[in-house]
Amino acid sequence: MTWLLILAFGLLAGLVQGLTGFGSAIIMMIVLPTVMPIAQGAGVATLIMAASVVTLTIRYCHDIHLRRVILPFIVYAAMATWSVHLGQHLDLQLLRHLLGMLLVALALYFTLAPKAGSHPYPLIVALGFMLISGFFNGLFGIGGPLMALYFLTLSSTTEEYVATVQTFFLIDIFYITTLRISQGILTVSNVPAILIGMVGALVGTVIAAHLLNRLNMAAVKRLIYLFIGLSGLYYLFL
Repeated sequence: MTWLLILAFGLLAGLVQGLTGFGSAIIMMIVLPTVMPIAQGAGVATLIMAASVVTLTIRYCHDIHLRRVILPFIVYAAMATWSVHLGQHLDLQLLRHLLGMLLVALALYFTLAPKAGSHPYPLIVALGFMLISGFFNGLFGIGGPLMALYFLTLSSTTEEYVATVQTFFLIDIFYITTLRISQGILTVSNVPAILIGMVGALVGTVIAAHLLNRLNMAAVKRLIYLFIGLSGLYYLFL
């Protein structure tokens, strides 16, 4: 039953990731903490999506803007490295609620003021997004929502957005997984769950790729704002 749940949630995670560019870890972390520790679940969720992220990156490789990725990743990774070590000393439930409130507020803001996300953020806001995303990635494996918003404002087409954000997450997967393995958080015993989840994630990604071709940038933005809001509600109340 556990493997079937991981397979099903992997498929849903791949579908969400393929349509919005992020969110797979949020979906996987609904089920994984029920069968393993949170830190380990975060690492497994990250690796389950590795094949899907690679697939999306290759599919949209001609639209990648690598220069947009490097500096944000350095800031993001520095914070994530610190928060991986910090996680064992913090009240994680309180942090989940804080993340939930932030995501709900952002979803409401961008839904009610759609032009707010049509221009690049000021440097201080962009830096805040990178730091907050890195912090929660280190704790829960969830760094996607704010980085998705950041890259969304820099992209003029759906393909450009998906290519850039998936490249960012691909680099992140290699870095944060290496860190978790070195800390003993991920072990060989996690491989079966990762492989089963990957199968579902790849199927979900293929389905999403067919659906994404029918969506324009405005529709993708609405999907992203909706899912950010739903993610926030999940962290607030569950």
